[in-house]
Amino acid sequence: QLQASGGGLVQAGGPLRLSCAASLRTFSRYAMGWFRQAPGKEREFVAAINWSGISTYYGDSVKGRFTISRDNAKNAVYLQMNSLKPEDTAVYYCAADPSFIVGVTTSAYDNWGQGTQVTVSS
Repeated sequence: QLQASGGGLVQAGGPLRLSCAASLRTFSRYAMGWFRQAPGKEREFVAAINWSGISTYYGDSVKGRFTISRDNAKNAVYLQMNSLKPEDTAVYYCAADPSFIVGVTTSAYDNWGQGTQVTVSS
């Protein structure tokens, strides 16, 4: 129900934009989030956005560099990543949270996409 795309190989300092297409019937009612998981590490919160797009939340490691947005008319959520660093290398997942309160932990989300690989070279 969630399809993430846009990953790839990018040089440090460069940008990349991830997209997540959702086939949820009531997409506009869901908070949406992005998480990432590097090899050998736990899944980490990256960013989240509430149903209307007015409220956004970011993990400390990406604040000021990443921007989450959504288009409810297109059932899509995006993650614009700028000033990428090698430590941003991970598989990035989009997820949907059916509650009104936006979650920043994996347990808040019950719908997950398959992930897209982002590799940042130094």
